[in-house]
Amino acid sequence: MKHLFTQVLAFIFLSATAFAGNPEGYNIKITAKGLKPESMCQLARYYGDKQYIMDSAKVNEKGEVIFKGAEKWPQGVYLFVPPGKSRYFDFIMDEGQNFSIETDTSDFVKSMKVKGSEENKFFYDYQNFMSGRQKLVEPLRAAYTRLKDKNKDSAKIIQDKMAAIDKEVKEYKENFIKSNPTTFVAKLFKAMDEPVIPEAPILANGKKDTTFAYHYYKTHYFDNFDLTDDRLLRSPIFHNKIKQYMEKLTPQIPDSISVSADYLVEKARPGQEVFKYLVYWLTYTYESSKIMGMDAVFVHMVDKYYVTKQAFWVDSTQQYKITKRAYELKPLLIGKKAPAINMPDSTGKYISLYDIKSKYTVVVFWDHGCGHCKKEIPKLLEAYNKSLKSKGVQIYAVETEDKPEDWKKFIKDYKLNWINVQELDDYKRAVTKKIYDIYSTPVIYLLDENKIIRAKRIESEQLENLIDILDKEKAKEKK
Repeated sequence: MKHLFTQVLAFIFLSATAFAGNPEGYNIKITAKGLKPESMCQLARYYGDKQYIMDSAKVNEKGEVIFKGAEKWPQGVYLFVPPGKSRYFDFIMDEGQNFSIETDTSDFVKSMKVKGSEENKFFYDYQNFMSGRQKLVEPLRAAYTRLKDKNKDSAKIIQDKMAAIDKEVKEYKENFIKSNPTTFVAKLFKAMDEPVIPEAPILANGKKDTTFAYHYYKTHYFDNFDLTDDRLLRSPIFHNKIKQYMEKLTPQIPDSISVSADYLVEKARPGQEVFKYLVYWLTYTYESSKIMGMDAVFVHMVDKYYVTKQAFWVDSTQQYKITKRAYELKPLLIGKKAPAINMPDSTGKYISLYDIKSKYTVVVFWDHGCGHCKKEIPKLLEAYNKSLKSKGVQIYAVETEDKPEDWKKFIKDYKLNWINVQELDDYKRAVTKKIYDIYSTPVIYLLDENKIIRAKRIESEQLENLIDILDKEKAKEKK
């Protein structure tokens, strides 16, 4: 199904590119040895997990590329992209936005010379420093890999040398931050910092707390990352930091993800652009997730930030579409009771979903004329006869289209020995499809004995394993 957020993202980005309104504008001259005259170069910038082209200019006869405009760009990390786009370099778009860079295409960083921008001088001093340390570390790392299982003493010496280089890098950053605390480069250094985990405390049983490191790391993960600074959103650091927190440090269950999402949004609230981006990105990510059950996070985000009009950048049309989609999904979240169905079978007898007394009920929406259904329904039948029936499963198969005679013929030809129902009234049939969010077929829901949704939009091959997992969970609960 088409997702709702393409237009929303476009609006957020366009609003985030609003010029600073300074009549001095921007004037950035880049001279890179090796560029051919008349070749087209581009000025781009980071925004979350994307890069966007902001301006373009041709190389002049002097080998210069001049990007010039009447209004300033928002500050952050930008990119100079020469022809071919395979190699580029980053630079800082600072407050002044009137500076020049000289370099060489053979090695952008090593040859870098900056005039008129202290931020970029600091930025390239650091990159050159890091490049030198990287050249020292690479052979040490290769030697350590080669020796760690053969000669532990030699490996330890190499390990100590690498640790000394790491310490040198850390001290470089710390000294820079102390000397230049108000610079954006200092803010970037802080944002890259990882929490230093102290010794784990001893529990009452005399053993170390094995969960301490995880909880400490997660709690202090953003200590030095200023989520209120919109400039960091326009850097390559931002998105990876957010992604790791949500995917690696947060248990991958909807309730935990929703708590982490709220934590991030609240920390970012004073930073208008970061706040907007996080609300958008978190909502879109979990609306479009392929992982079953993550639509609960989408519904949470819509309830908390869109319904309450906190997503102030969304127009009324998008607001309506997003809210409508969340309200369609809300009754179908895992853990909710399945909506009631009462339809006639092939003999005309009405059978209610809620009258079925079985350990599990598989509700499958299908269409006898659908090519995919013609492949999947026989697979489901095979699984039903082979193992599902013996596990206490009943199947309630809902035909989604009309043509009852063709439907009955399919049932007879394939010997579908489960409950087959079809609503002949067009309006009622359409309502049922809407209530269960059926926009393609087949769609399978797995319900427990209380008709609680335990899984949805799954393949027939997954049913046996899911039922085994649910049975084990039930057995644990009884103990």
